[in-house]
Amino acid sequence: MSRIRVAALALVRPDAGGEALLVVRKRGSSRFMLPGGKFEDRESDAACLARELREELGLTFDPEAAVRLGRFEAEAANEPGHVVEATVYRQAAGAGLNPVCGAEIEETAWLALNDTVGEPAMPLAPLLTQELLPRLRAASPSRSPSPGA
Repeated sequence: MSRIRVAALALVRPDAGGEALLVVRKRGSSRFMLPGGKFEDRESDAACLARELREELGLTFDPEAAVRLGRFEAEAANEPGHVVEATVYRQAAGAGLNPVCGAEIEETAWLALNDTVGEPAMPLAPLLTQELLPRLRAASPSRSPSPGA
């Protein structure tokens, strides 16, 4: 299988009972994934994320505020017969963050990390379901519902 190397960002914000994760759906695709993308030339992770987030969502990437989660791989969501190898960073979303669909992004959504019952209502990329959601959910603060809630 061919490999596709990308940099991706797990951008999280406070949500009822925990945190929510920003996911994007590219034009012509049915699955949601983390924002980010393929490297150009000899870009560093930070340069790739800065470019991709600016082009795709009108956001600024701050490498000083991001934490490297690691390198993960899974079947590519949009390119059959390929494996995506992603270096993933986590960053808290600043107040007033307003991602705007640009470049090839068709849709954005916030996925609740504390919702572990059943499958999410939206189709997700294998990298998210197999590798990242379990790790992000394990690290996400959550509150147990109060009795009678």
